[in-house]
Amino acid sequence: MKKIINLDRRIIFISVALAVIIPTLWIKSMPVSVTVPTQNVYDYIENLPPGATVMICFDYGPSTMPEPTAIAEAVLRHCFTRGVKVIGLTLFAEGIPLAVATLQQIAKEKGAVEGEDYVFLGYRPGPVLVMIGMGTNIANIFGTDYAGTPVSEILLMREVVNYNDIDLVFDIASSNTVEYWIIYAQTKYDVKIAAGTTAVITTQLYPYLQTGQLIGLLNGYLGAAEYETLTGELAKGTVGLNTATAGDNRCLSPSVPQLFHDTARLARGLSKNRVLLHHR
Repeated sequence: MKKIINLDRRIIFISVALAVIIPTLWIKSMPVSVTVPTQNVYDYIENLPPGATVMICFDYGPSTMPEPTAIAEAVLRHCFTRGVKVIGLTLFAEGIPLAVATLQQIAKEKGAVEGEDYVFLGYRPGPVLVMIGMGTNIANIFGTDYAGTPVSEILLMREVVNYNDIDLVFDIASSNTVEYWIIYAQTKYDVKIAAGTTAVITTQLYPYLQTGQLIGLLNGYLGAAEYETLTGELAKGTVGLNTATAGDNRCLSPSVPQLFHDTARLARGLSKNRVLLHHR
């Protein structure tokens, strides 16, 4: 007990750092039981024929990017491996560079060609108007891609007019955009919707799984790791899950090591007071 009370704060911080660093460097899958919502997303994309089209919406920003990025990379790898075309867009202006970086990285990894195998349309303000407008004509909302190329000149977009030509809308979100997609795209145009979200908002979407308005759902790092297990390509989802499991998110806060240190100081103080009282 005395050793714990006198523990140097540097040892506490180093221990927490190692709990994060070691799992991050160890890309090996822990035992993962794939949940039904994740399996449903995988099965749907796996059964799409080559040349089918999936619209992926990168609806998150820098402050929440770790989990959504892991999900995006896992699903993109699967799509490109299957020969499924990808149309990317975002309802968050700050999501543009994140989406571009992720698309280009996985496209390079899989040999996907921009304009033929994938396109990133970019951002347009007014999410409801964007969702409803694409039900009539995508080109009316996105006349050009993010780089300014007219969609009429993009090979992939020549055969895509509206949701009738989209086999799945997959929303990667850190807020309530999934519910918007369900209300304004799924309900109105009957397009298939799936989602991957940060873990903190996943539970609020379970009712939509029960009603069939969502065909599947990836739950944060866990969902990404499950998906990577199914595809056999372990990456950020597995690393993120390993880190969270090894250190537990609650123990990774900088305040926790400080709490241990302050508690030890308090204990030392109480011990000294007892000694002084004893001498008195």
